[in-house]
Amino acid sequence: MSKPSITIRSPHLKGAEVAWFAPLCNGDDEFLSKHDLRYKSDWSNTSNVLMAADRLGYRNILCPSSYQVGQDTMTFASAVAPLTQQINLLTAIRCGEMHPPMLGRAIATLDHILKGRLTINIISSNLPGTDLSSEARYQRSREVIEILKQGWTQDHIDFKGEFYNIQLDNTDPVKTYQQNGGPLLYFGGYSPPGVDLCAEHCDVYLMWPETEEKLYGLMQNMSEKAAGYGRKVDFGLRIHVIVRETEAEAKAAAAKLMSFVDDKRGEEIRLRALDGKSYGVSRQTAMRDLADDDGFVEDQLWTGIGRARSGCGGAIVGTPDQVLAKIQRYMDMGIRSFIFSGYPHLDECKLFGRYVLPYIPTFSMPVEQGRMPVGEPLSPLAGGKRK
Repeated sequence: MSKPSITIRSPHLKGAEVAWFAPLCNGDDEFLSKHDLRYKSDWSNTSNVLMAADRLGYRNILCPSSYQVGQDTMTFASAVAPLTQQINLLTAIRCGEMHPPMLGRAIATLDHILKGRLTINIISSNLPGTDLSSEARYQRSREVIEILKQGWTQDHIDFKGEFYNIQLDNTDPVKTYQQNGGPLLYFGGYSPPGVDLCAEHCDVYLMWPETEEKLYGLMQNMSEKAAGYGRKVDFGLRIHVIVRETEAEAKAAAAKLMSFVDDKRGEEIRLRALDGKSYGVSRQTAMRDLADDDGFVEDQLWTGIGRARSGCGGAIVGTPDQVLAKIQRYMDMGIRSFIFSGYPHLDECKLFGRYVLPYIPTFSMPVEQGRMPVGEPLSPLAGGKRK
């Protein structure tokens, strides 16, 4: 397989931004499809996961958003922010659900609470009760982003588009702690309008797990689109992980996770999410269709988890050395940011933090020249081979 031409924002950095996942959406369990109230998405459980990730040295954590179940993302992030020490909060926002200047003020307030340790995950899904086309949803997101950036960088907002017509003379309340651009914008989407939006405005393109060849293709396409805007983006991968001391133990843990899943129940879980019928989810289904009888589509990439989960449907499964080797292959491709998760999230956070995290050179995702640095210094903090 030849390596395509890929350009990234931070070619000088040899490590990775390693992030975990805060289970805000009530999907945390020991067994998929068998909900246990011990893992209910509440302040106690979710903040425990986030605080553990902070202590263990993860550099970022995704705080997701869901309309169906779970907690409010922005409220949770604001409450937990003062309790953290070094971790960034990758806070999800749904474009269109809040008046953009008010959203800009909320983000700026959170950025000040975190003293710059804020990153933003841009979501462009339909709002409940609406059914906009893909082109319209991403155009709305484009307008939201442009309004946010005006408020963060200028003394006024003067915007007229298809969805918003806003003129504000005084934007002082929406200035972010991070200067000259505001928080980094992370984005995941596969349709042409979504790719174009990321290429024009966002900083990190998040992908769901697929074969390495398909990931190469996505990265090449995004690089070409970004170059058309005179820009470069970094690349990220949202993926689950199951790491154990032996490969047999890792595969047994994967099988145990799916012990109570049948096809009917799995489909119900996948389709209850707003994105259950999206193009991105269909690509996860296509990946599962290529897997072997054990659910592996390539070395260490297991697709079984997608049988009972909408969205990210693959996991790296193996020993610490196997997981590290797989991550290194992704890093060699040019992927700079990883958002890992596992079930139950606190247990897997600790296992990955013990077996893998100390051996990955890590940093907080770099920022554009002139922006306030995010988190601790950007040079790698740790690294080396397992002994």
